[in-house]
Amino acid sequence: MRVGRIRAPIRPKNGVGQVDKRMTNETWGEIREQLQKRLGKNNYVTWIEPLTLSALDEGIARFEVPTSFFGDWVSRNYGDHIRNHLNANGAIVERLEFAVNLSQPPAAIAPKPAPRARPAAKPRPRKEDLPGAPLDARFTFDSFVVGKPNELAHAAARRVAEGGPVTFNPLFLYGGVGLGKTHLMHAIAHELQERRPELRMLYLSAEQFMYRFVQALRDRSVMDFKEMFRSVDVLMVDDVQFIAGKDSTQEEFFHTFNALVDQNKQIVISADRAPGEIKDLEERIRSRLQCGLVVDLHPTDYELRLGILQHKAEFYREQYKGLVLAPGVLEFLAHRITTNVRVLEGALTRLFAFASLVGREITLDLTQDCLADILRASDRKATVEEIQRKVAEHYNIRLSDMIGPKRLRNIARPRQVAMYLSKQLTPRSLPEIGRRFGGRDHTTIMHGVRKIEELMATDSQLADDLQLLKRLLQG
Repeated sequence: MRVGRIRAPIRPKNGVGQVDKRMTNETWGEIREQLQKRLGKNNYVTWIEPLTLSALDEGIARFEVPTSFFGDWVSRNYGDHIRNHLNANGAIVERLEFAVNLSQPPAAIAPKPAPRARPAAKPRPRKEDLPGAPLDARFTFDSFVVGKPNELAHAAARRVAEGGPVTFNPLFLYGGVGLGKTHLMHAIAHELQERRPELRMLYLSAEQFMYRFVQALRDRSVMDFKEMFRSVDVLMVDDVQFIAGKDSTQEEFFHTFNALVDQNKQIVISADRAPGEIKDLEERIRSRLQCGLVVDLHPTDYELRLGILQHKAEFYREQYKGLVLAPGVLEFLAHRITTNVRVLEGALTRLFAFASLVGREITLDLTQDCLADILRASDRKATVEEIQRKVAEHYNIRLSDMIGPKRLRNIARPRQVAMYLSKQLTPRSLPEIGRRFGGRDHTTIMHGVRKIEELMATDSQLADDLQLLKRLLQG
């Protein structure tokens, strides 16, 4: 038996030792019914029903799962639900463990009904049977703070969420971590459910698409998979870069994509980079993704970060009544924490919670003490994308040209400057930097870095440019 990922904290009420099999089965049977009501039939059938509770032993609930990916997904998305229900039913759980049972055939892990004659025309899969990922109730258009870096993405997402005739297909949203891609995807889904409840809308991650496809291959139910995914009105796939290099999954994704476009069904895709920059993505898929509206969510600027903090602070003022927020704190955080929105919001969450616990006003001194580790991490670490943008602005060239294939000297030299600064100012490896420069090989990055190092000794203007850019990026 192979142990999968271990998550969330158990301790049986009756102390240490193995809980008998009867209690295990009875407890888990009751909890499964509770989870079905809590999570809905679709999520229950997809993620809870295949679980087998094998033991409750010394504070650990052990489950058998079909694959390690399955166990990791359940742990991340439903671990707290399972633990809470175990606690409520007599076992105070400190940890969940998921193990792949390699001795069992697939049919024993996910039993299928006995085969029966298939009717000539199958009914369209029910809306409630769509195998989507759960939506986060916090991620709505009302809670999305709009600024210059994300206004186009927001407007495009709003248009899709109206649920009218397809105007651009697909809508492809891309950008770095914590810039709002997933928030907009969830917001579209929430809005469509509100405006057009009759539409069959399916949101899921690329990993979940891949898992469902592999499961269909294993269970010999590929036709059911095809009918399910090609019967939707709106398909939304998050983090599509994860299917790159997975040949069979890419093949099925390509045919699903084409089938939906041919039916004039809306598709929304997100990724961490533009279609042309996703390594190992098939050219025909890359071409299809580029035929719609491709929108970049740029790194946040100061005004947007401040707006996000102000919006979040209003919520916390209601939650922590009586706490005083001193002037200048939000402005300070907006200046200092520039990595991504998740880090920014996490810092504010910690700050309000800490001030509430110690019963103190949120001042600049308290902020610096409470967030010392986050502020240290944010002091220096510019991102490759930020470096590219600053260098492009300094040399008055387009960002797309810097990342693109052009080799003109007035573009190649700034590109090498950006490569050099990326190597100096970020923890990224040469291959990682290369991926952010249009998928270039690491040897190209190394050549660019060495070229700038050679020129610095003889070109005083270049040396001055580098000093200025470093100050801008580290200030």
